[in-house]
Amino acid sequence: MKGRTAALVMALFLLLYVVLVAQRAYLFVMTGEPVAVVLGVALLVLPVLGIFALVAELRFGVHTQQMVRELEEAGELPVDEVPRRASGRYERAAADAAFPRWAQAVEDAPDDWRTWFRLGLAYDACGDRRRARQAVRKASRMRSAA
Repeated sequence: MKGRTAALVMALFLLLYVVLVAQRAYLFVMTGEPVAVVLGVALLVLPVLGIFALVAELRFGVHTQQMVRELEEAGELPVDEVPRRASGRYERAAADAAFPRWAQAVEDAPDDWRTWFRLGLAYDACGDRRRARQAVRKASRMRSAA
């Protein structure tokens, strides 16, 4: 629930930012000065990129939640048995030791989105967020295609 609230707050801040920057961009463009017009157009590009990134991340979050819910309802969500530090992070050695099981599952069933999702969770436990996101995105694409 905290994640959803934080995402909503960030989306509202981005919306406020977009409105304020768009107002400034409009004022620059309306001056008619070439440098101001170029600056105004440039100011419009940044909010558009921000909105694109926000929408992509929100969609990723929604799809991830749907996959978690589906696996949970089917009783296929992996049990979180990797010990954690006091900070809440996984113990790296234990996560690394558990990782080969999930990698092997993907090799055994490369067309199953569930194995890719679990591999993403294993990557996350090992601290490799980039590969975790790639695996979860692949799982989402495979699930959508099915």
